[in-house]
This record gives sequence, structure tokens and C-alpha cells, in this order.
Amino acid sequence: MSKSSRLTAFEILHRISTDGSYSNIALDSALTDIEGDKAFVSALVYGVCERQLTLDYFINKYADKKPKAKVMTVLRLGAYQLLYMDKVPSSAAINESVRLVKEIKQDYYSGLVNAVLRRIDSDSEDISGNLSLYYSVPENLINMWIKQYGDETVRSFLPSVNGRPPVYAVPNSLYVDASELEYELMDEGVECETEGELVKINSGVDIKKLRAYKNGLFHIEDKSSYECACALGAESGEVVLDICSAPGGKSFTIAEKMGDKGFLYAFDLYENRLELVKNGAKRLGLDIVEISVNDASVYNDNMPVADRILCDVPCSGFGIIRRKPEIRYKELDSVKGLPSLQLDILNNSVKYLKSGGTIIYSTCTLNKKENEFVIDSFFKENNNFTLCEMKTVFPDIDGGDGFFYAKLIKNEK
Repeated sequence: MSKSSRLTAFEILHRISTDGSYSNIALDSALTDIEGDKAFVSALVYGVCERQLTLDYFINKYADKKPKAKVMTVLRLGAYQLLYMDKVPSSAAINESVRLVKEIKQDYYSGLVNAVLRRIDSDSEDISGNLSLYYSVPENLINMWIKQYGDETVRSFLPSVNGRPPVYAVPNSLYVDASELEYELMDEGVECETEGELVKINSGVDIKKLRAYKNGLFHIEDKSSYECACALGAESGEVVLDICSAPGGKSFTIAEKMGDKGFLYAFDLYENRLELVKNGAKRLGLDIVEISVNDASVYNDNMPVADRILCDVPCSGFGIIRRKPEIRYKELDSVKGLPSLQLDILNNSVKYLKSGGTIIYSTCTLNKKENEFVIDSFFKENNNFTLCEMKTVFPDIDGGDGFFYAKLIKNEK
């Protein structure tokens, strides 16, 4: 484990804390030209982000006063290696942290780093009885979940909110099915297995460098997201709207289910995000995907009448905290305005739906105020719809992210 790997992890973490960027975005942009062990850097960055609450508990236990920001980041890196990385010897975690604090020109604090990390290394406190500390999830978020979903359910999915989620490849059904894609990937040395219509990738590989990826044989999509896109039931020749489409995974799945025949309009508020959809559709050979900038919260007179609509709204993201660990530390009050926006988007979207058409309202959050309560509010204002299905998916270590969707049918006049 080279010094440069730890320094790189430090720089990314410092950037996250100062710029407020998501760990996955900061890490992806840095991994293209870093020195050292990319897997180790990724493990450190994600690990420190998701376990920050627990790391800070142990650091503050032994530091006389709160360390300055850069030193705190070094301490978090060291503490994470001590507490969660069994393959890193304690001596290496401590000594390299002391070296790192000197490398970032904070030599004065080398004694503090050494002392605090040695105390943490010898600490034997059992925190398993404290859900918040053990899983590094703030108490207010856990309490909200328990209030909404019950203690048993929350305890069952908490083990799944840390660690890297499974990687699922969605076969491009225009060219291959799951078994054929599995063969193509294994031919490139990728460890994988067919799971229903998907292929689960079990080895750490650079997806974008794979021949099968470059040839448009698959796209990557979370399992829960894939199941939501399939639930829309889009068929060949139909007109489909994906109201908040970027980065495009659901659009691609829907277009493939349509056999690339019909019309799929993919919208987003930001043009740069729509470029992800455009480029992905081109790589996959999907001709029916048309992109356009649109504010989903404002009615658009130019929108086509649709057979089916996917309304995957902006949300708090509490179902994907293993992908974006920083989300767990959001103040709950900061997302209070989301249900109103989500309802506005849904109310606007249904205006584009033909009689007898289908719309799915979905989020990647676990918060009934953004999920069931929005649907309840919708039905108070709209009595010409039938609820066909409403589903909440909780995070699974071997499966998909936390997710919610409600499938509605517009009654025939």
C-alpha cells in the first residue's frame, strides 16, 4: 500500500469536505490519472465517508479537542484502516498516517495522530448495541425509519447500507440475452453469473474498458431501478416519456424492452446530464431515444401525448446511501420541501398521459413522506386514476438499493 495511495485518498476526501461534492463523483474524476492502488484508494474514500460517524466517535474520545480539518481527515483515514481493514497491519495504519500528516505539512500534529490512533487500536469498546454508532447512520435517520417501517424491518436492512453494492449488467436485448452476455464477459476474464434477466459482475474490473461494453452489449443499472423500469410495461411502437431520465439507465432498459421501436423521449433539467443519456443510447445502438431539456415541475404545452410515463423524481436518496455515503448525514429538515416538488412533478406529468395509459412514480429513497404520502396527496387531487401496484424495496447486500414505485393507470373516459 503506497504512500501515494493514502495521499490520493486524503486529497479526494479533503475535496469532498471542502467542495461538498459526492464521493462517487470526486472519486471517479480522480481515478483516471491517480498513482498507486486504485482499489485501495476507493476503499479508503468510500469507507471513510460511510463510517465517518463511527470514526469521529473514537477520534473525539481520545483527542483533547476537535482536530483541524486536514488533521481530522488523516485521523479518519487511519482509524478506518484500524477498525475496518483487517488486511492492513495496525503498525502500517499508524505509521503511514503519521507520515501522511507530515507530507501535508502538518508536522506539528504528528504526535497527536500517533497517540490517538494507538489509543483507538487498543480500544475494546463494544458498540454493537448502538445502531447509530455500529452502522454509522445518524440517530435521527434511524429513528425516522423505525417510526415509518418498524424496528424489525430497519434492523434487517441496516447491514446492507455499508459496503459496495452489487454490480448488475443489463443485457442489451437487441443483441444478447443474459446467458450470452455472461459468456461474452467470461471470455474477457470477468467473473460473473446470470441472475434472472441480469448478469451480476463479481470481479473488480474497469467496466468501460471491456469489449462487450464498448460494443454496446450491456449497460450498468441497479437491480431495483431495473425492476422499476420493467414494471412500466412499455411495448413496441408506443410513445413513452422518461420525465427525469439522467443518467439514463431506466431509459435504456425501457427502449430495449420496446425493441427499439416507437418513441422514447428522455428529459432532464440539465443539458450536461442529458449528454450521458445521449452517449449511452448511441453506444447501445438505441435509435428511439430522443433527449430534450425540460423542467418537470412546469407544464409543457409541447409535450407529446404518451402511452406510458416514467416519473422518477428528485428525492432525498436515503435508499442509496451505500452508493453516496454522504447522503446519510443530511439534516432531515433539508429535505422537507421535496414532497411538494415531487407532487408538482407528478401532477404535471399525468397531464401528458392518454386515457388508459400507465404512469410510474418512483424514488430511490426510504421516506414515506416522499413516497406513500405523495401518492396519497395525488389521489386527493385526482380521482380518475387507479393504483395498480405500490412497492417498497429495502437495500439488500446481494441485491438492489432502497427504492419505491407506484404504478397508476389513467381511467378511460
